[in-house]
Amino acid sequence: MPKIADIEGTPNKNALKFILKEPLTWGVARSYDNAEAASDDPLASALFDIDHVTNVFYIDKWITVTQDGEANWQDLAREIADPIRAAPAATAQSAETVAIANEALSNLNPEDQLRLERINILLDEEVRPYLQSDGGDLHVLGLEGNILHIHYQGACGTCPSSISGTLRGIENMLKTIEPDIQVIAS
Repeated sequence: MPKIADIEGTPNKNALKFILKEPLTWGVARSYDNAEAASDDPLASALFDIDHVTNVFYIDKWITVTQDGEANWQDLAREIADPIRAAPAATAQSAETVAIANEALSNLNPEDQLRLERINILLDEEVRPYLQSDGGDLHVLGLEGNILHIHYQGACGTCPSSISGTLRGIENMLKTIEPDIQVIAS
């Protein structure tokens, strides 16, 4: 059972980031926008059973929960803490981590696989650490020609700055290695 080490606010006033002492996953992100999508995930389902919860995102040793803006965070955080503490900690890295990484590359030609690999390295080094420190992340959905499709997760998913300024910043940074790239958030 993961113990909560700390709770942090995020730039999105409707999201809180819970820092844990034990991991929930090993490198596999879980992101849900509603209870129906989370039906196969006991932790996320339990969190969506709490009034006002609108998004659940977790990976490794942290979880971000977003609310609808109608609840008092102090009260809601206490309610959210119970299912988090009751969730089982991840004991070992699963084959799922490798499978998810391989699936993302399987449909691309070798040249595009190399391009996507370079893009992900830059995102891993320059973007994801900042998004993760704010309780979010981004997932690359695909690369089609010069269009990179991404999906914001966690606190970033409903944060107005991620849709405008952050997206432009990511695109400008990626233009240093892919001059014609366009980044689209889905």
